[in-house]
Amino acid sequence: MPTANALPTSAGSTYPKAIQIWLFIGVFMVFMQVVIGGVTRLTGSGLSITKWEIVTGTLPPLNAAQWNEEFDAYKATPQYQKINEGMSMAEFKFIYFWEYFHRLWARSMGFVFLIPFLFFYVKGWIDQPLLRRLGVVVLLAALAASFGWIMVASGLVNRPWVNAYKLTLHLSIALAVYGTLFWTWLTTFAPYPQVIHSPLLKKWGFWIAILLAVQIVLGGIMSGMKAGLFYPSWPQLNGEWIPSVVLQGSEWNSLNFIHYDRGPFMSALVQLMHRSLAYILTIIVLWYFYKGVTSESKGPFRRALPLLPVMIFIQVLLGIFTLLGSKGTIPVGLGVFHQAGALLLLSIVLYLNYLLLRKPIK
Repeated sequence: MPTANALPTSAGSTYPKAIQIWLFIGVFMVFMQVVIGGVTRLTGSGLSITKWEIVTGTLPPLNAAQWNEEFDAYKATPQYQKINEGMSMAEFKFIYFWEYFHRLWARSMGFVFLIPFLFFYVKGWIDQPLLRRLGVVVLLAALAASFGWIMVASGLVNRPWVNAYKLTLHLSIALAVYGTLFWTWLTTFAPYPQVIHSPLLKKWGFWIAILLAVQIVLGGIMSGMKAGLFYPSWPQLNGEWIPSVVLQGSEWNSLNFIHYDRGPFMSALVQLMHRSLAYILTIIVLWYFYKGVTSESKGPFRRALPLLPVMIFIQVLLGIFTLLGSKGTIPVGLGVFHQAGALLLLSIVLYLNYLLLRKPIK
């Protein structure tokens, strides 16, 4: 049995329990960061802090003068002038809290990573394969933080909301951080994946992961464009299976793709694609589940496999309820659960793919 003092000697070897716990805490914190980001977006809080101060921004306003200074800075933004004019200080403090909390959580993740990392590295518990994977995680995290500010900056000039494409890029990088860290944790938690000789399960497990990644990107674009508010109905989109605006050739032009909020075209197209891919994914997952349970697979893979259809059904239902509840605004609770559901579904798909490997990670 591994002990707390066990030293990893090669990729796929046993890592100390402390390493496993540390990485799991990191996975949980990134998960929560994405969830908090969802709350921040859905409450319209993302533009409440108009500066990017890595050190001095750690402390919130501590007195009335500082709060007035922050509020005055927000009053100069298009979001306040076009949407929130007349907002009270109490209302401003509410949206400020969520953006501040989102940034503070990100800073906390840095400390949770750095301090144990230095300790484990000095102890010799981090080998080169693990070091390389952690290096990728750090680079992706830095990229996510950078694009976070680029995203916020896009909503501080002219338009009252962040750019949907930049928001999606920020979300996609954050999910890449989560996926990479989750996979890294698996290499320490279960370094010897179960051997399953099924090319079909391996191939389609990979394609389910790819399709899910595309679906999450579409969900990010849909969220950024607030497309759910244009077609808050199901199963049809405002009485049409395919919105007529999508079938009009004149609407397929670069201006509609770049300036997506100039008309209903992009909202209709993105929501149609998001819904259609959800149906396709559900069918593929059910077929994959059937193939999995009728194969010779066993052990952890067989036990984890039912989680896949269960979670995709939950995710579809959350998407439908979120749409039906979108009467002028996206319901925060349902929207956040839908985003968290995407992360859980991604985790299940990654875990199943990990278990399908023929040999330990190298």
